[in-house]
Amino acid sequence: MQERIFKVLEFNKVKEQLLEHVSSSLGKRKAEQLMPSVDYEEVIRWQEETDEAVKVLRIKGNVPLGGIFDIRPHVKRSVIGGMLSPLELTQVASTIHASRQMKRFIEEFVDERSSLPILLDYVNRYTVLAYLETTIRNAIDDNGEVLDSASDALRALRNQLRTKESRVRERLESMIRSSNAQKMLSDAIITIRNDRFVIPVKQEYKGHYGGIIHDQSSSGQTLFIEPQSIVQLNNELQEIRVKEQQEIERILIELSGKVAEESAELEIIVEVLTEIDFMFAKARHSKRVKGSKPKVNNEGRIALYKARHPLIPADVVVANDVTLGKDYSTIVITGPNTGGKTVALKTVGLCTLMAQAGLQIPALDGSETAVFEAVYADIGDEQSIEQSLSTFSSHMVNIVDILKKVDYNSLVLFDELGAGTDPQEGAALAISILDEVYKRGARVIATTHYPELKAYGYNREGVINASVEFDIETLSPTYKLLIGVPGRSNAFEISKRLGLNDEVIDIARSYISADSNQVENMIASLEESKRMAEAEREEANEFLRNAEKLHKDIQKQMIEFYEQKDDLHEKAAEKAAAIVDQAKEEAEAIIRDLRKMRIEKSAEIKEHELIEAKKRLEDAAPKVTKTKKPVKAKEKHVLKAGDEVKVLSFGQKGHLIEKTSDNEWHVQIGILKMKVAEKDLEFIKSQKVVETRPMATVKGRDYHVSLELDLRGERFENALLRVEKYIDDALLAAYPRVSIIHGKGTGVLRQGVQEYLRNHRSVKNIRFGEAGEGGSGVTVVEFK
Repeated sequence: MQERIFKVLEFNKVKEQLLEHVSSSLGKRKAEQLMPSVDYEEVIRWQEETDEAVKVLRIKGNVPLGGIFDIRPHVKRSVIGGMLSPLELTQVASTIHASRQMKRFIEEFVDERSSLPILLDYVNRYTVLAYLETTIRNAIDDNGEVLDSASDALRALRNQLRTKESRVRERLESMIRSSNAQKMLSDAIITIRNDRFVIPVKQEYKGHYGGIIHDQSSSGQTLFIEPQSIVQLNNELQEIRVKEQQEIERILIELSGKVAEESAELEIIVEVLTEIDFMFAKARHSKRVKGSKPKVNNEGRIALYKARHPLIPADVVVANDVTLGKDYSTIVITGPNTGGKTVALKTVGLCTLMAQAGLQIPALDGSETAVFEAVYADIGDEQSIEQSLSTFSSHMVNIVDILKKVDYNSLVLFDELGAGTDPQEGAALAISILDEVYKRGARVIATTHYPELKAYGYNREGVINASVEFDIETLSPTYKLLIGVPGRSNAFEISKRLGLNDEVIDIARSYISADSNQVENMIASLEESKRMAEAEREEANEFLRNAEKLHKDIQKQMIEFYEQKDDLHEKAAEKAAAIVDQAKEEAEAIIRDLRKMRIEKSAEIKEHELIEAKKRLEDAAPKVTKTKKPVKAKEKHVLKAGDEVKVLSFGQKGHLIEKTSDNEWHVQIGILKMKVAEKDLEFIKSQKVVETRPMATVKGRDYHVSLELDLRGERFENALLRVEKYIDDALLAAYPRVSIIHGKGTGVLRQGVQEYLRNHRSVKNIRFGEAGEGGSGVTVVEFK
C-alpha cells in the first residue's frame, strides 16, 4: 500500500495511540513498524493474537511485562569476546526474570481458565535460564554494583581494603584532632583526591605536614595534602584497589562468557517477549477504543455495525452501520457539507487498515472486514502551490494515479468526487469515473454534493445511494448515515426557519425545474417511508421475539411438567413395590408360623388359630385408596371468566381469563397463559375474575421471568449487566434452570458470560445447550 494512504486516513495517528500502550523499547519498535498486511492468513493470525491478549486482560486486568530490555547488542558483544558492564548484565538478568514471570503467568492462566494456544506456543519456544539469572544476581545488585559475594577473592580484597582504609582514617583523624590542627587546617575533615586520602591545609603551613600536594582550592588558600606519614598506607590501598578492579573484570568476563554460551536462547527470549509485548499493546488499545475482533474475509465484504471513528472522542462520535460488497459494491453518499460524509468515509477506510494490521476495530462484535490488496483514497483539499495545481487538478492527479492501479481487490474512497470545476462537467466526470472503477470490480465509497448523482444508484446495478441525516428542527446534522436514501437539499427549509420571506422562497422554488422538484419530493417520500418501515420492522421484530420467547417458555414448562410427572410416577411405583415387598414378607412369616404349628401340633390345629392366621394374611395385603372423581353436576355449568377449572390434558388447575372463540378460552396456569379448547376444561368452582399481570410482585413461581435471556448483538459490558440482573430475577422466580443465548460469533461474549456464571455463588452447574437447545450458542444454567 502507498505510504500516502496512511497519512490521508490517519492510520499513523492510530499507531501513535498504540505506542502509548507498549511496555518496552522492543514493543515500541515493533509498533512503529506496524503496517497492514495483504496476506489473508497473516491477518487472521494477527487478529487471533490480539483476541487472546484481550481475553487475558479482560480476566486478569494486567500482565507481568516489566523489566524487558533489548539485550541483543549485549549478547552479540559477548559472543565476540567483549566484556559486558555490570549494568548490561543486570539488564540480561532482568529480561530473563521477565521471561520466567511471563511463562509462569501464561501456564497458570491456562490451568485455571481456558486454552491460550498462541501465547502458550510463544512461551514454550524458549527455555527459562533461571541459573544464569541467579548467577548474575548473586554477583551484581540491581544498581549495577558488583557484590562481595561474587567471588571469595573479591571478598578478601574488600576486607583488606576496608582494614587499610580504617588505618588511614585513624592516622589522619589523630592529625586533625591535634592542638595545632585548628590553625593549620582550613577545615577539620578528611577528604579524597585522586583516590587518595588527603587533608585541607592552609597555604602557609604546607611544609608542616610534608608529603604530596594533590589539589588546591579555587582561591589558592587551601592545599589538599597527602601527609608523608600516610603515603605508604595510601600506596598499599591503591595496590589493593588495582587487584580489586582486576578481580571485578575477571568476574565480568566470566559472566559475559556465560551470556555468550546462552546467546541463541537469549535471542529467542527477546524475540518472544517482543511479540508478547506487542500483542498486549494491541489489546490495551482495543480496550481504549472499545474495539472488537472483526470477522475477516478475502471476498471483499464489509459489514460494520455501530462503527465509530477511533480518533474522535467517545462522547461526541456518532456510530454508523455500513455494509458493502454483498448486494452492492458501490455506495454514493450525498448530502450537505459538514454533515459527516467524510468522517463516514474515513471510518470505513481506517477500520479496514486497522483490521489488516491486526488491530481490533471500534465496532460491535460480529462486524466483518475484507483483506484488500490496496486501499486508495482521494480525500481533502490537496492544492499544491509548488506545482501550481488547483484543487480540481490535484484531485485529478490522484484519481489518474488510482485508475492506473485499481483492480477487483481494491477499496477506493472518493471524497467530493468531481468537485472544484463546473458542476455539470464535474457531475458527468464523477459518473464516468465511478463507472470505470465499478467495471474494474473494486469496492467503492464516494461522497458528492452533485444532485445528478442522486439518481446514479437507481440506474446502476450494484450501486446504492446513501446520505447523512440533517435535522431541520435544530438546523444541524445528526451525522447518521442512511443507506438506501439519497441526500436532499434543505436550503429552502433552512432559509424558512431562519426567517427568510415566504415570497422570496416561492420565487426561488419557481427557478427550480419540475424534474428537480420531483426528485426532491421523491427523496423526501423515500426518507419518510424508510423511517416508517424501520419503525414497523422493529415493532414486528419485537412481537416476533416476544412470541418466540413465549413459545419456548411454554415448551420448557411442558417439558418440566412431564419430567415431574414421570418422576412422581416413578416414586409411586417404588412406593407400591415397597408395600408389596412388605406384604410378601408378612405373608411368608405367617406361612412359616402355620407350618411350624402344623409340625408342632400335628393335625391338632384349632379353628380359632386358622381364623387368626387368615386375618393376619388379610392385614398384610396392601391397601389402595382410590381417588374419588369429582361428581359431575346434573346440569352442565356455563363457564365464565374467573372460574377455577382443571385442564384435563395437563391435569393442572387454572383460572379462565376470557373466551377467544365459541369453543376456546384463555386460561392462566401459574405463570403461563395459554389457549385451551372448552372440551378440555373441567369446572371446579367460581371465583372473582383474575386479572393477569405481566410481572408478579412476590417471590416464587408467580414471579414472571422468561426462561431464557437473549444477548446476541449486545456489547460485552452491557451483556454482563443484563446477565447479573437476569440471574437475580430467575432466582426470585425459583427457576431450577435457565438458558442464556449468546450466539457463537467470536466466543468473546460466551467466555465472558460463562466466566461470570462460574463465580456466581448460586450457580450449581453450567453447560452448553444440546443439539435441540442451540448447541454452543446457548449456555444452560442450573441453580443450587
